[in-house]
Amino acid sequence: MFKILMIDDEERILKILETVLTKEGYNVETAKSKSEAFQKLNSNNYNLILSDYLLEDGTGMEILEYLREKDSTTPFIIITAYGSINGAVEAIKKGATHYIPKPIDTDNLIKIIEFYKNKQANPFDIDEFEGIVGKSKKMQELFKEIDIVSKSESTILIEGESGTGKELVAKAIHKRSRRASNPFVPINCSAIPSELFENELFGHERGAYTGASNREIGKIELAGEGTLFLDEIGEMPLFMQAKLLRVLQEKEFYRVGGTSLVKMKCRVISATNRNLEEMVENKEFREDLFYRINVIHLKIPPLRERKEDIPLLVKKFIDKFSRINNKNIYDIDSDALEILLNYDWPGNVRQLENIIERAVVLCQGEIITAQHLPQKIKEGKKSLEINLEDKKLNLYEIEKNIILKILQEENFNQTRTAERLGISRKQLRTKMKNFGLL
Repeated sequence: MFKILMIDDEERILKILETVLTKEGYNVETAKSKSEAFQKLNSNNYNLILSDYLLEDGTGMEILEYLREKDSTTPFIIITAYGSINGAVEAIKKGATHYIPKPIDTDNLIKIIEFYKNKQANPFDIDEFEGIVGKSKKMQELFKEIDIVSKSESTILIEGESGTGKELVAKAIHKRSRRASNPFVPINCSAIPSELFENELFGHERGAYTGASNREIGKIELAGEGTLFLDEIGEMPLFMQAKLLRVLQEKEFYRVGGTSLVKMKCRVISATNRNLEEMVENKEFREDLFYRINVIHLKIPPLRERKEDIPLLVKKFIDKFSRINNKNIYDIDSDALEILLNYDWPGNVRQLENIIERAVVLCQGEIITAQHLPQKIKEGKKSLEINLEDKKLNLYEIEKNIILKILQEENFNQTRTAERLGISRKQLRTKMKNFGLL
């Protein structure tokens, strides 16, 4: 019989759930504390563990960590109150397989347990989730985190290199949230001139400035009760950061040239490919705004850290661009796939998508081969070689050559270059100026 351990310090909840699950034919044992749970885990084996996040003598997280030291497979469901959403995200990262919010929907709980009973060990063990492809462990964890945070109303910061799919993640959160029937409004902060930022976010009244012949609503108002997505928020000018902070705090704003307050009803999701904490230290980003937008933090892994997802992505892109280009290409040969697997993908999924689109256009047969890939991809990313025995090189020249080489490899993307060098973007720019590279 399927054996369940339930852990909660509220006896009433334990009795209700025990009655419900026993009627469903499960063998249920209970524990009212962390210490009692440890004792039972030491002397019994269970098919599934269900634990409240907060207990009188500890947390469900501590029980999870204790279990995972010796058992990495037993399903562990964490129960969270609305205010413990960050705890649920952390639990998923530490190995929890699911979470259930309070108040507990017993019908939903039974469905989840049935799922595990039928040996489908992870309900997120899928190849594609809301249009995001990935079967790697890191992506499976991300899928769980998306599912959790979509049910909250907190602001979210998505961190990831260029091309990793930050907007896809933001859209997935919106789609699974209670705001899904309302607009999803994206803004690319790096593409808006600083003098137009205020107008873009807040809109303007008629006559607010020369040429303002009509009232125009801004993106915050346009989002309504939906989601406002601030992409590349690290590029937002400091003066605008102060204005955004006020709006996030007060939940109201004025249109440019207006005198009537407008209520802000949307949820805000931000994204960045930069290290905002370093930017805060360097006075390039407001600390108070950083904490306001970073209530929940999600990080998307770069493609080089999840190469097992490349075959899936390649198949998806082949299907997509074959359809668009009216072709009958259905696969890629092993040699070409091996080349893709050996490349480091500084441009991440977006770069891979562009490479496959090019290959589909060039391919005249039914299978993509190595000849359809660009030469730089076939050559791979060569390691930097500097001859330290060369007595003509001094420290100044060695450092300059290293920086120049990595800049070239990263197509002069300063953020990725700084990350590879292990320095801040501001430090990199200072060195570039000193070496005449800027």
